Amino acid sequence: MFTENEIATLIEIPEVLDATIKARENFKANQVEYLEIIDHDFLSLVMMTPTVGMALANGSVSLFEELALNKMARKMSKGGYFLKVDPVVHAMKFLIEDYEKWELIFFEVIKTAMHATVDKSLISVSGISDEDRPIISFARDLMSVPYVLVRFMSSFFLHDEAEIVDARPISKVEFEKIVDIGNKLELNDLHVFKSFCNTFEVR
Repeated sequence: MFTENEIATLIEIPEVLDATIKARENFKANQVEYLEIIDHDFLSLVMMTPTVGMALANGSVSLFEELALNKMARKMSKGGYFLKVDPVVHAMKFLIEDYEKWELIFFEVIKTAMHATVDKSLISVSGISDEDRPIISFARDLMSVPYVLVRFMSSFFLHDEAEIVDARPISKVEFEKIVDIGNKLELNDLHVFKSFCNTFEVR
């Protein structure tokens, strides 16, 4: 997942800030008018959209998933909310409530952030996959891409980036959601994303 400092760095990019402000005003005008949330924390909410989508893949967010999402939100928020309601956690309730309404809108902000930080021309769209050893193949592929792309992928699809090269079981509906999110975020043409998908054991 992203850290508070990483979100702070992203929000300093003019095009990312502009996209964040527009999305925040849209969200306030059409979802929750009284929401008080700064630019940094709203970008944190936006960056949680893929993970919220994953949690909703089975139709609802379980208590365990809610606790995990709240932990991620607090790690990215501006800070200082130890004894207060975290604004990202608060706003996330409205995102969960109307996820389909905001998914593509927030994904546009994420794509703006990725386009501003990842030079896709330097990333291979093809490669030699080792179908018998997908974990080793993926680990090798990770070494050839910018670190920020690894951060985006781990933040979107995993709760702990240390797990990114592990094999992990996943339900068919959750796997299909990962592929769907990858398509919407324009990751599907990257070999490293395809290699990442091969590491899942679909049940």
